[in-house]
Amino acid sequence: MVTLLHIDSSVLPGEASASRAVTEAFSKTWQEQHPTGTVIYRDLAVDPVPHITADAHAAGFADPATHTPEQAVAFAARLELIEELEGADAIVIGAPMYNFTIPSTLKAWLDNVTLFGRTGGEDPSAKGTPVTVVASRGGSYGPGTPRESYEFVQTYLTALLGGALALDVDFIVPEMTLAPHNPALAEFIPLFEASRAQALQDAEARAKTLAERFAA
Repeated sequence: MVTLLHIDSSVLPGEASASRAVTEAFSKTWQEQHPTGTVIYRDLAVDPVPHITADAHAAGFADPATHTPEQAVAFAARLELIEELEGADAIVIGAPMYNFTIPSTLKAWLDNVTLFGRTGGEDPSAKGTPVTVVASRGGSYGPGTPRESYEFVQTYLTALLGGALALDVDFIVPEMTLAPHNPALAEFIPLFEASRAQALQDAEARAKTLAERFAA
């Protein structure tokens, strides 16, 4: 039985969120290909995971037999997230750009699942798992644009997911998502609509391609 790990982090609900709409399209297509499979869903805006504490951090590098009661509790919560990552056949993550980077709730999840000597390091435990990141953003930050140097979402996630965790990272990038809501950006609404349509199409195609890898 195949497993998809679906992570959302947008503060906006449902269709109001560009990233949620695209991750939902991915998940729906995946489930159509694997109706008896498992989808583990985490909405980090609704149910945030704890930020890393001193106990959770120290416990990751200590023999479990030496854990204090506080360390044992903190690490058990962290271990649940790590095991979800390790058990997934594919991952889809909604990562909207907030103030040039990812939401703090997503950063907290990443800090929990990144454990050198296990998920990171010389032999990462989830190495090669395909992860599709929906990196939505209000403006345009691609190569050649005036704000290219302010793009820290793909840069950071490529380094962490692709580098430290050795996952197989692919990005879908809906742009100009603020155009329908900001009168100053009204002229870019057609660009937003085209980008959104392309992102939804790419999500469905990517999900179908990945799901076919695990076809019976």
